[in-house]
Amino acid sequence: MAEPPGATEPTLEEQIAAYQREFRDLDPQVEKIVSALSRLNRRMNVAYGRQTAALGISNAEWEVLKALVLSGAPYRMGPSDLAKRLGLTPAAMTHRIDRMVTEGLVTRERDESNRVRVIVELTGEGREKWLEAMRLATVFEGDLLQDLSAEERTALGEVLTRLLRRVEHAQPDASGRLTDLD
Repeated sequence: MAEPPGATEPTLEEQIAAYQREFRDLDPQVEKIVSALSRLNRRMNVAYGRQTAALGISNAEWEVLKALVLSGAPYRMGPSDLAKRLGLTPAAMTHRIDRMVTEGLVTRERDESNRVRVIVELTGEGREKWLEAMRLATVFEGDLLQDLSAEERTALGEVLTRLLRRVEHAQPDASGRLTDLD
């Protein structure tokens, strides 16, 4: 019988037991790690979403701000480069940029050296939103990892990086989304 809406999520142990009941070849150790990572990712995304919402921006807008900051000063990119980096269609990127221009987070202008090319640039307000989101994230992430020693943090970072490299090698086209979320 399906759980009613609002029912609590089963514990990892309950989930694994149910999976083992239905799929006997399951490795419970692997499933616990993968399920814990999945739940952690989902809950972290919710927490980050609440933080960005409190700043008056969406997670989607945060991703654009982050991409522009990562591009380095003067924090400029073409829309197609942004779309590719974020795994979005050009139409979805245009829609996102339109909203962000209206909100004063970015500007969109023709490239003086190539009038066909458009440049999206981070504004001072956009950079301030990015910095404030980083401040909030730093506090959240510090709280999240507070029970881990420096050695445990180093080891966890190394293990997760190895896993990430394995996935990136096996799925090189999976850096973006498979479907647009906005």
